[in-house]
Amino acid sequence: MHSKNEQILKEIFDKNELILHFKCNKSVKKIDSFLLKSFIGPLIFTFFIVLIILLLQFLWMYVDELAGKGLDFKILSELLYYFALTFVPRALPLGILLASLMTFGNMGEFSELSAMKSSGIPLQRIMRPLIILIGIIAIISFFFSNNVLPYSTFKARSLLYAINRKKPDINIQAGTFYNGVPDFSIKITAKDPVTNRLDNLIIYDHRQRRGNSSVIMADSGYMRSTSDEGGLIMTLYNGSGYNELEEKNVSPSLRKYPYRKDYFKEQTIVIPLTGFDLQRSEEGLFKSGPAMLNISQLTFTIDSLNKKYTEKLNREFKDFKNIKLYVVRNIKAKMPTQTDKSETKNRVRKFDTKAMFDSLTVIEKRTVLAKAIEKLKEGNGILVEKNESQHYEIRAIKKYEAEWNNKLTMSFACLVFFFIGAPLGAIIRKGGLGTPAVISIFFFVVYYVISISAQKLVEEDVVGTFAGMWAASYILLPIGIFLTYKATTDSVILNIETYMMFFKKIKDFLYRIFINESNSNSAKD
Repeated sequence: MHSKNEQILKEIFDKNELILHFKCNKSVKKIDSFLLKSFIGPLIFTFFIVLIILLLQFLWMYVDELAGKGLDFKILSELLYYFALTFVPRALPLGILLASLMTFGNMGEFSELSAMKSSGIPLQRIMRPLIILIGIIAIISFFFSNNVLPYSTFKARSLLYAINRKKPDINIQAGTFYNGVPDFSIKITAKDPVTNRLDNLIIYDHRQRRGNSSVIMADSGYMRSTSDEGGLIMTLYNGSGYNELEEKNVSPSLRKYPYRKDYFKEQTIVIPLTGFDLQRSEEGLFKSGPAMLNISQLTFTIDSLNKKYTEKLNREFKDFKNIKLYVVRNIKAKMPTQTDKSETKNRVRKFDTKAMFDSLTVIEKRTVLAKAIEKLKEGNGILVEKNESQHYEIRAIKKYEAEWNNKLTMSFACLVFFFIGAPLGAIIRKGGLGTPAVISIFFFVVYYVISISAQKLVEEDVVGTFAGMWAASYILLPIGIFLTYKATTDSVILNIETYMMFFKKIKDFLYRIFINESNSNSAKD
């Protein structure tokens, strides 16, 4: 009977434990769902904010090249679209950092994080669903950088190059010479904004490439483009034209400088315009750049360049070994005579430069030294040229290697920034965009400065490719691990009162030392 009751109680405890375990699993799943919903919204919001900021930075850098080109909305939207795609791998890590700071900062500010910890759920378990999500995002970011980024970079740069080659619209300002029309320099004193009438025109015609030998002056006129925008029509009123006539086969002393002056009431000039339309550049112009290649193409290019560089290096080294270092011409040295000719044939004669030089006359010595110095300078110049050529080829290889690693580092940066942002948000316990934005910009600037500086060192072959391109990651990742540890142990690392207490203790310690010294001095007195 007693054993039967024990069995019944055991079954009851097992059922209660299963029910409790089921409820715990169900509550943890709810927490995971809550975390994902709380994180995805800020991530999308911050990602597009960062993307817009990067686009505005691009417009600020290239506003001078885009202004006055007469670009329509379709061309501008296409340019911004392609450049927005190129900014995605750079905006994603910063968006993750800002979103993780906001999410965990809000949870800490409203005591939601404390409630989860008090229920026995550690911070690592709370972060687990977001770690999985960030891992998936990092993988997507890598495939985006490997497949979409080369195409978008190629399209963006080729379109920007075509825009730079496009000449600006005709926009003549009063009081200054306008040189936008090919082979013409135009100046006006006034312009009617309503009728576009130009007053007091001075037009220098440089089509004959003879300087300012042809000038047209008019009281007023109009300018308009042809229907196909392939030419410019200038209609001038009440003016005159001055042309210096060219004198051929006449000596300068006999020149008479003839000229011709014409008067007109109305004159029409048609000027063909070239380069004012947007001409797309050839696709092969940018396809070979490192940023336009994927991982497999970069690997193939790096192997080809390394093989080519090694073959060139071996060929140059072989040529250097076979070069004639000593050339003896027309020098009669007083060498000692050998009596035994058979012994001379079997013995290798030593090349004694000092004895040969001492046997020369003073004039011959000067000649030899001058030639030696000349040969040394020539050889040094050849070595410097070879060194610069080899360094140039190494830098080209390093650029491709840097781009190969850059496709991986930008994806890995998503995880690095998450491990910085999530525990940091749990420590500071501040949500919103204020404090998280400041901290995010600080860490992103640190990451960006380290990445750019290390990449330049890699391209100059100062440091290794792996050590330089991954420098920002292995510098900031330990910081993220340290912050995660501090957030797990409920550290007050960013609490101002903690530092105030620390400085207060130092102040009290110094004060006690000062009091003890003063008391000892008074006792001695």
